Amino acid sequence: MRILVVEDDPLLLDGLTVGLGLAGFTVDAVGTREDACAAVRTQRYDCVVLDLMLPDGSGLDVLADLRRRDDATPVVLLTARDQVADRIAGLDAGADDYVGKPFDLDELAARVRAAVRRGKGRPSPTLNWCGVVLDPASRTAHRDGTPVSLTRREFAVLEALMERPESILSKSALEETIYGWQEELESNAVEVHVHKLRAKLGADFIKTVRGVGYRLTERAA
Repeated sequence: MRILVVEDDPLLLDGLTVGLGLAGFTVDAVGTREDACAAVRTQRYDCVVLDLMLPDGSGLDVLADLRRRDDATPVVLLTARDQVADRIAGLDAGADDYVGKPFDLDELAARVRAAVRRGKGRPSPTLNWCGVVLDPASRTAHRDGTPVSLTRREFAVLEALMERPESILSKSALEETIYGWQEELESNAVEVHVHKLRAKLGADFIKTVRGVGYRLTERAA
């Protein structure tokens, strides 16, 4: 799950990047309105974590840019606890949720996951497909009730596929989901992760559609 974090405080931005990364998110981080607007115009995100007070304008301008283009990417605002008017303005402008500063990182991660679920119309907190259950909150996976140990990258690939189990995801789409701007990408990284997932979940669980990408095995009739 790839998210954009927009925060002008360098220390807080670093903390959010590391903390949300440990929570399983692939994080791109920027500190200005201009960079945020450029990012959301060039990259698809599962969610945007958006500070309202930026050095070159308001985070509401970033939100307005998204909604003006009919981009429904979930947005979670970071606001000062005493700025009720800002929270109301943000929600009325199309934000999905807000977290008041100072905040608990685990709560922020949970609110991001919830916003993404609502945005995708998925009420369940877990992903389920053909006996495999994935829990993004606890970062755990089970097949037929048996725990399966996954690396962070393996989990991210499987999560992306299970979010859209009947769709074919291209190699580049998976790369964009699991690797951020600052991360080095090896040419065969996706193939390696898929190979390891097949070894853990079954050779037929992930199908290769030659020349197109990957998809999960079809659900049994």
